[in-house]
Amino acid sequence: MKKVHNLIILDESGSMESIREQALTGLNETLQSIVTAQGKYPDMEQRTTVLLFDSTNTRYVFRNDTTDILTVLSRDDYRPNACTPLFDAIGKGISTVKSVFNDGDAAIVTIITDGYENASREYSLKQITHLIDKMKENGWTFAFIGTDNLDVESMAKNFHIDNHLAFAQDEKGTRDMFQKEMRARSACYDYLAEGEILPSGGYFKDEDE
Repeated sequence: MKKVHNLIILDESGSMESIREQALTGLNETLQSIVTAQGKYPDMEQRTTVLLFDSTNTRYVFRNDTTDILTVLSRDDYRPNACTPLFDAIGKGISTVKSVFNDGDAAIVTIITDGYENASREYSLKQITHLIDKMKENGWTFAFIGTDNLDVESMAKNFHIDNHLAFAQDEKGTRDMFQKEMRARSACYDYLAEGEILPSGGYFKDEDE
């Protein structure tokens, strides 16, 4: 059975505290959308890895889990703190999914942050772009999402990611962002169910029109 690996890398640094509730709600809704996709496309096995990161505690709340393992996360599961080891989080997340990825599988990687890299110790930008380029050759889809105080387009370009989305760091902006991401994810599942690969830069295409 074809597997779809959903990798969500979510910033848990201290500055995310201002949108803590909305980020947690959006993450839970995204997990539910993956469960829904499993029911819609039973021939595609959905696997989910969620990595939360700050400079004191980068951790997996789900790791290559099937949808029957996914649960609703509580406020205690998401505790913004400290700095932003963005390179390390991306490198660790990709490496984890890469280790269980097989020929014929698909992967959707979503990176959500409100800050620039400032605390990584294990991965450099060069190492990250090499990883991303290699996985894109295997048909992986990457989406980079950042708050509108960042130069999101340039950050995505630096990572060699061709899908990006900026959002306002407030309740409405965060809620709208997660809704846009879920619509894009659903459309991507439709492509994969037809045995197709999403066109380069096409993840948020409908949101741009």
